[in-house]
Amino acid sequence: MKFDMHCHTKEGSLDGKAPIEEMIGILKERGFDGMLISDHDSYNGYRAWKKAHGEQPDKEFLVLKGVEYDTIDAGHILVIMPEGVKLKILELRGLPVQFLIDIVHKNGGILGPAHPCGERYLSITNTRKHKNRLAVMDRFDFLEGFNACESPESNATAMEIAARFEKPVFGGSDAHKEECVGYAYTEFEDEIACESDLIRLVKERGREACTCGGRYYMGTTKERIGRMNGVLVQSFWFYNHVASLIRARKRRRELGKLYIRVK
Repeated sequence: MKFDMHCHTKEGSLDGKAPIEEMIGILKERGFDGMLISDHDSYNGYRAWKKAHGEQPDKEFLVLKGVEYDTIDAGHILVIMPEGVKLKILELRGLPVQFLIDIVHKNGGILGPAHPCGERYLSITNTRKHKNRLAVMDRFDFLEGFNACESPESNATAMEIAARFEKPVFGGSDAHKEECVGYAYTEFEDEIACESDLIRLVKERGREACTCGGRYYMGTTKERIGRMNGVLVQSFWFYNHVASLIRARKRRRELGKLYIRVK
């Protein structure tokens, strides 16, 4: 089964430009069987899709629920929880990565770094804490090995790290707008009908669970603005820290009572 495992929607991400239904249409045309919605610290894209489709999902195309979580110390992490399970804290950016790993695993989910060798602050190997300390990789369930918006060098290094730690690799477009959708893919060896199927496959088959690949999208913001991208990245670091501080009280409250809501 062929999936785009990293997609941002207009409904769920502040920087998302493509409505979820348009993304699904494009992926269907390109022969995909499904997608992972991975909005930034939000399930609103998935909620919008579920509200529109109710309990009668498209039998020809599988929409998986995920989130791209902003940690305080390790950049962006892709998180997938079992269907029906919602942890409110996954919509409150700012957890340290070790806390995040503990919470996700305790509640039956899987996680792995998005674009692990990409931009400073946004990618785990280019953060101050983990730049030369890769031991944390052993605690992840997968790595994103091909990101259509990263460089060939970034993806090649991610694949090397995944091989070193014997982790499966996902491919995702990291699409924020229509023209990037479907530029990367993940081919799963077994049939998947829900998030639990995916989680089980990754845990049981490891590196044999899937393969990934794709082509490169050259219309990213960093490609357009060149050297000014460094200013943008620094601005994101500042924004992430301020936003994390604002949510600190809510995070502490959720950590204190950490609950699972089953829909």
